[in-house]
Amino acid sequence: MNIFKTLALGAGLSGLLFSTANAEGLQGKVIGFSQIGSESGWRAAETSVTKQVAADLGVDLKFADAQQKQENQIKAIRGFVAQGVDAILVAPVVATGWEEVLTEAKEAGIPVVLLDRGIEGPEDLYLTSVASDQVKEGRVAGEWLVGAVGDKQCNVVELQGTVGSSPAINRKQGFEEALSGKANLTITRSQTGDFTRSKGKEVMEGFIKAEDGGKNICAVYAHNDDMAVGAIQAIKDAGLRPGTDILVVSIDAVPDIFAAMVSGEANATVELTPNMAGPAFAALDAYLNAGTLPEKFIITESKLFTPADDPQGEYDRRKGLGY
Repeated sequence: MNIFKTLALGAGLSGLLFSTANAEGLQGKVIGFSQIGSESGWRAAETSVTKQVAADLGVDLKFADAQQKQENQIKAIRGFVAQGVDAILVAPVVATGWEEVLTEAKEAGIPVVLLDRGIEGPEDLYLTSVASDQVKEGRVAGEWLVGAVGDKQCNVVELQGTVGSSPAINRKQGFEEALSGKANLTITRSQTGDFTRSKGKEVMEGFIKAEDGGKNICAVYAHNDDMAVGAIQAIKDAGLRPGTDILVVSIDAVPDIFAAMVSGEANATVELTPNMAGPAFAALDAYLNAGTLPEKFIITESKLFTPADDPQGEYDRRKGLGY
């Protein structure tokens, strides 16, 4: 079964959600969803969309917010196993430390689907992984910056995501690949902002203070838009112009980054669709009702947006999606 090799964001919620005919056999199924938390606008949208898709399909979704702690996710998954749910969705907060609990789910005959983040462990512990190509996301962001600065000397500061998470690891790798061999582009400082707006602002304030009031910073690359929005505020507080004095490139394509583009304060973002649930439920339907194994990795689309791509329109289309 060729299930959603790519999934682009449509216009509004109705365009984002997949046809319920793709997983109509899930009605009445009980599915557990262990979500990382709500550290970002994108994460809130993923939760909102997943709940809406589940409701449309008649799925009894058991939701557990881990508040960004792996121990809470492990406890939730064990709870789902004890309840005898039909399947489990999990967005893993970090990449390691999952073998024991996922083995317990496997031994109970409960299929697990990873959403938007991967794990380090045997692939037979989960049915499929629905995610973007996170290395590509970082590479697309880096390639945009390379093109934007040309031959100009550019010192870049980097706001990393949660330490040990697959997006932080992969988005850093892809960005560095894009800058490889470009002697004029140097990552001078790199620190985690934990994917949050407040931490992104705090870390960017430190970068600015350490770099002559920001005068030595050409661009900031943030692993997500929320950290970028925090960085934009720090840049403004320092009396500099985000988007002009310091270029801003990030990942997620949440409404607030498009609002920043409209104001000339952000330069580029790479889209991460919040609809991981659509292809996940389709894969589960095929597996639970027909025994069909999905592809091991279902990859969603990664698209670059700049101020040339109607940021006001993108803001309007996305603002009702739960961000």
